[in-house]
Amino acid sequence: MKETLIKVYLQPKSSKNEIVGPYRDGIKVKVTAPPIEGKANEALIRFLAKEFGISPSCVEILKGHHSREKTLKISGVVDQDLVKKILGK
Repeated sequence: MKETLIKVYLQPKSSKNEIVGPYRDGIKVKVTAPPIEGKANEALIRFLAKEFGISPSCVEILKGHHSREKTLKISGVVDQDLVKKILGK
């Protein structure tokens, strides 16, 4: 199974869910959910799964559960061109 690791800088309580673009050595993502009881993490997983066209169960937070900077593992078949476009590469 193909796995892709991406670094995400999460900005909770935004006006809309969106991928801002490249940021530091990863991407910046805004979500509308507040950073309370894991709601922002859940929103991030659901949003990225939708963007990549995969199931939310294929997106896992490896590091940074309580931080804005996170390392995510995307499992399964993901369109690599789409990943490059999203990551701005």
